[in-house]
Amino acid sequence: MDAVQQRIDAMVKGHRVMLFMKGSAQFPMCGFSGRAVQILKACGVQDLQTFNVLDDAEVRQGIKDYANWPTIPQLYIKGEFVGGSDIMMVMYESGELQQLLNG
Repeated sequence: MDAVQQRIDAMVKGHRVMLFMKGSAQFPMCGFSGRAVQILKACGVQDLQTFNVLDDAEVRQGIKDYANWPTIPQLYIKGEFVGGSDIMMVMYESGELQQLLNG
């Protein structure tokens, strides 16, 4: 595992809810990232940690390799990859995301 992958791994495993996104929770820089933040807020997440991939090109590419997932945002809960905003929306609408967050 190279240094970038180690940094990503530490972030993913170091926070209960970790969102790699474009922008910040306060100022999302794309619609998909904004939707991901809104879904998590609707679930009542208080301990959301975010990483702005626009600030770090190595992490922006590295996170795609880490999860073998080509798009951003990417949500991790308890160290496990959940998915992007479309998957988050489906899980939210079914109640599965709330169960994962509260379990």
